[in-house]
This record gives sequence, C-alpha cells and structure tokens, in this order.
Amino acid sequence: MNVIVTTPPYADFLAEVASHPIVSGFRLNTVMPLRETQREVLQRLGKYNQPIWVDLKGRQLRVVGAAIPPYTEIKLSHRIKVETPVDAYFSDGLERVRVAAVDGDRLILADGPRRLVGPGESVNIMHSSLKIEGTLTETDKTYLAAMKELGMTKVMLSYVESVEDVDEVKSLLSNAEVILKIETQRGLDFAKKHGAKHGHLMAARGDLFVEVIRPHKIASAVKAIVQADKDAVVASRILDSMALSPIPASADIGDVAFLLEIGYRTFMLGDSVCLSRESVIEALNLLEEMGKDYAGKHEGR
Repeated sequence: MNVIVTTPPYADFLAEVASHPIVSGFRLNTVMPLRETQREVLQRLGKYNQPIWVDLKGRQLRVVGAAIPPYTEIKLSHRIKVETPVDAYFSDGLERVRVAAVDGDRLILADGPRRLVGPGESVNIMHSSLKIEGTLTETDKTYLAAMKELGMTKVMLSYVESVEDVDEVKSLLSNAEVILKIETQRGLDFAKKHGAKHGHLMAARGDLFVEVIRPHKIASAVKAIVQADKDAVVASRILDSMALSPIPASADIGDVAFLLEIGYRTFMLGDSVCLSRESVIEALNLLEEMGKDYAGKHEGR
C-alpha cells in the first residue's frame, strides 16, 4: 500500500510524516493560504524528499469572497451558464440551496444556507445544462509557472472531463505527469472511455460522492474507475473519523477494506485528517496494518 498525504504548508511534523514507510508523496492543496510565493513553498516542501503533487483546481466551482444568506449573491471562481431556478449544494452536499438566477460568475440565491458562506468553499450544481467557462484558474497557472522553474512535474487536476483539460496543463508544463481527478458524471464517462491513456485516474470521492446524486452510486463509481485504471488512486473521505478521535469509526475500516478488495493500492488522505500530527500518524499506522493484513490473506492467490 502507498499513501499520498495532504500537506498543511506550515505543519511542524512533516519530516515525521515523510519518513513513514507507506508514504509515497505529498499533496499540496492549492487553496491553502500562503505567506510565501508558490515557488518558495514548493521549494521548501521539496526538502522532505517526497514527490510533491500540486493539486490544481481546474473547473471546480469555489466561492470567492464571503456572503451572508438568505437572498444574497455568491461569487464563483468561474463564470457559468445554467438553467434557473436550480439547486446548488454546499458543505459536501449536506446543504441544498435554491439559485434564483445566474449572472456570469454570480449566483443569486433565493434562500440559505443560513450561515456565512466563506471563500474557498466548494459548490456543486448537478444539472445537465451546466456549462463552466474556462478550466485553469490564475492561481493554477501561477503554480504551473513555479513548477516549470523548479523542474517539478507532478500535477493533480480537479474535475477532469475531457482530453482538452489535460492538454491545457501540458501547454503550460509540457512534461507534466498528471493524475486525473474524476469528480463528476462527465468525468466518469471520460474515465470509462480513456482509462489511463492521458494520465492515471483518481477517484476523488469528496465531490464525486455529491455529484453521483444518489449516494449509493458512489460504490459503482469507484469500481468503474479502478476497472478503467488498475493503478488508480482513491482519495477523500478516508478515515475522516480519525480527525476527531484516534479510534476510527467501524464504517471507516469497512470502507478501506472495500477499497482494497476492489483493487485500490494507492490512497490519498484528505485535509481534515492531515491537519494534526496525531491524526495523520494514527491514520497512516492503521492503513499500514490493514494493507499488511490484506496482503497476507491474499498471498498465493
């Protein structure tokens, strides 16, 4: 088993994480705030002798600025077109909000969520009429320029739905090694058609779980991705209970066992479980033991 760890840029425990026997790389979530330039943070993280995967946001819809519903506007990271009224989802799909109208990069909400909506939050709109203008953000492009200067090549690209998405990255970083994050139904269709032809696939379950609409369909979605690419990565919603307690939820253990059984061998831990030393080390230790148990039971098959 190999594990890619999401890296809080200023954590003081990164050396210990980097030395863990199953860690195979660091992932930098590019929405994390920095006190340095992108070039400087990449250079510093590179000193831990782990591959650095730079997670570009691509066409993923995120909130820009802050807003206080009800009946307010929310500015998005991309201009969009969609038939209205339409539902939008916040908080990993737990909050459904009615959008009364859309004006370029503005959602005009009819109601909720009844709280402050902050910058960086993801927004999901699952409607066949949705069209998102552009792919790479300006921050994405700045990271790619910094990577080019430093000779770095490893990229994760969010919301991949077409070959053109990958081509845009390679037009700015010609030797990019791209992991294609599958997070939508269109992305699933792309994965089934192309497999690993344009880069290894990732079952990015954070948004994918929301985008499949009916929650139980996440099981068939993650199966389809590993069937399309036997070396696919599975990410997000992995051992999240350990962000709150060193004792994992039984459901989380069953989830990891299921992912091993259907063929995943590379896992990526998400933001929440990686924010503290205790939670990330305990999660890594558990994954290491589960990987050993699985390998032992299947030797000689």
